[in-house]
Amino acid sequence: MDRFEPYGPSHWVLMVLIVAGSVILVALGRGLHEQALERWCRAFAVVVLGFNVPLLAFRLMPGEWNVAESLPLHLCDLAWMVAAWALWTRRATPHALLYFWGLTLTPQAIITPALDAPDFPHVNFVEFWGQHLLVIWAAAFLTWVVGLRPTWRGYWISVGVTVAWGLAMLVFNEVAGTNYGFVSSKPENPSLLDLMGGWPTYLAVELAVGMAAWALLTWPWTRSREPVTAP
Repeated sequence: MDRFEPYGPSHWVLMVLIVAGSVILVALGRGLHEQALERWCRAFAVVVLGFNVPLLAFRLMPGEWNVAESLPLHLCDLAWMVAAWALWTRRATPHALLYFWGLTLTPQAIITPALDAPDFPHVNFVEFWGQHLLVIWAAAFLTWVVGLRPTWRGYWISVGVTVAWGLAMLVFNEVAGTNYGFVSSKPENPSLLDLMGGWPTYLAVELAVGMAAWALLTWPWTRSREPVTAP
């Protein structure tokens, strides 16, 4: 089976599908009445779980187990869990996490994928791209169809959760000899982290750049008024 090649045919197809799918979902969702919207959200949550949970169980099986790869500790793993939570409840806190992770960090993984695996239809390929695709689609749907909006409260919660996760991963990686979240060393594939210096400098630069980007993504929604949403 051919290996996945960044910016090869399958990569371009998936990037187009992610963007086009987001636009189509938003277009189809506009105008839905409240009850239909709730059904769509819950069905979408079931799809997210139905795709990811069996793959997670597969990774934890004895024949597939690898402490460096099998645990759902990357932010992209947390993102699909948050996506299901946000879709099912339509609450502000999970939406904030999904909005910032799904619209900034997930696109980085798509543009510079850390995927050393055979191409489609290998399970590693399907898992990587399906996971990221669903996260971005969910973020777009909840923001531009359901109408959930990021707030400065959600911004600071997301920053705090992300920093806490990063610190936890530093400790776990040190103990387990892993590199979840690429907080202990950079990924082997080229990425934006290559422009941010060595370890641990790139962590501080990544945090500063990320907070600035998230602030820019929050400001347009909050400059006129702060929406009132459930915590």
